Amino acid sequence: MPAIRLDGKLLAQTIRLEIVARVAVRVADGKHAPGLAAILVGDNPASHVYVRNKRKACEEAGIRSWLFPLAANVPQRDLLNLIAELNANPEVHGILVQLPLPPHLDEKAVLDAVDPTIDVDCFHPENVGLLAAGYPRFYPCTPHGCLQMLRRTGVETAGKEVVVVGRSNIVGKPLAMMLALKRTDKNPMGGDATVTLAHSQTKNLAEVCRRAEILIAAVGVPGLITAEMVRPGAVVLDVGMNSVDGKLVGDVHPGVAAVACSLSPVPGGVGPMTIAMLLENTLRAAELLDG
Repeated sequence: MPAIRLDGKLLAQTIRLEIVARVAVRVADGKHAPGLAAILVGDNPASHVYVRNKRKACEEAGIRSWLFPLAANVPQRDLLNLIAELNANPEVHGILVQLPLPPHLDEKAVLDAVDPTIDVDCFHPENVGLLAAGYPRFYPCTPHGCLQMLRRTGVETAGKEVVVVGRSNIVGKPLAMMLALKRTDKNPMGGDATVTLAHSQTKNLAEVCRRAEILIAAVGVPGLITAEMVRPGAVVLDVGMNSVDGKLVGDVHPGVAAVACSLSPVPGGVGPMTIAMLLENTLRAAELLDG
C-alpha cells in the first residue's frame, strides 16, 4: 500500500487561516498589524522566488511587509546600518535576511545584528540558547513546520526513535534538538523523542536510518534516502529542496513511497509549512512586543 501523502499545502492553509483570525482580532483592538521586513541581497533567482512567496503569504494573512533589495556588492557596513534602522522601527516586528548572502559578507555578523526580539528566523544566538534551554521565544521556521506537520497529522513523537539526516544550523541541528526536548507548558513543541542526528560522516547510514520510526531527510542531496534505507511503516519527512533538470525534487527517492507509512512530498510538503511558521513567528513577535 503506497504511503499516505502528508499535504503541507493543505495544513499550511489551515494554519494561515488561524493567523488571519488572530491578526484581525489584533487590528480590531487598535494595534498595528504585524510587520515583516525582508532584506534581499543580490540577484539569486531562487532567493527572489522565496521572498516573493513570503511577501504574498504576508499580504494574504493581513501582515504588512517591506522589501529592501540591495546590490550584490553592498558593503557590510551598509547592510548592518539598514538592520540597525529596522531594529529601531516600532512598526517592524520581524526581520528576515534572505540567505545565502554573497561571500564577501560575514553571515554570522549580519544575523547576529538582528534584534533577537524580532529575529523571526530564530538564528540569533540568544534565541538558539533559549530554545536549547527549553524556553523558546521563537521556534525555527522549518523545524517548527516539521513538528506541526507531525502533530497535525496525528503522529506522536514521544518515546519514538527518530533519525534526522543533516546537521545544518537552519534545519538539522535545531530540529533534532526540538524533537529531543521535554514537552512543557513553556516548550509545547518539545518532542520527547530519542533522536539520532546523522550526517555525511555517519558510518553505516542506511543501517542508522532503518532504525527510525520517524525519518527526516534534510541534507540537500537528491534521492539520497532510498527504499532500502527506510524501516517498513516509518513516517518520512522530506525537507530537501534540490533542482534537477529544472525540476524541484527532495532528498527522498520516489521508491520510498512503497515502504513508508506516510511521506511528505517535494514540492508541497514542508516548504509551505515553513512559510506558515514565518507568519506565526512574526505575529508572535508582535504579541510579545505589545500584547
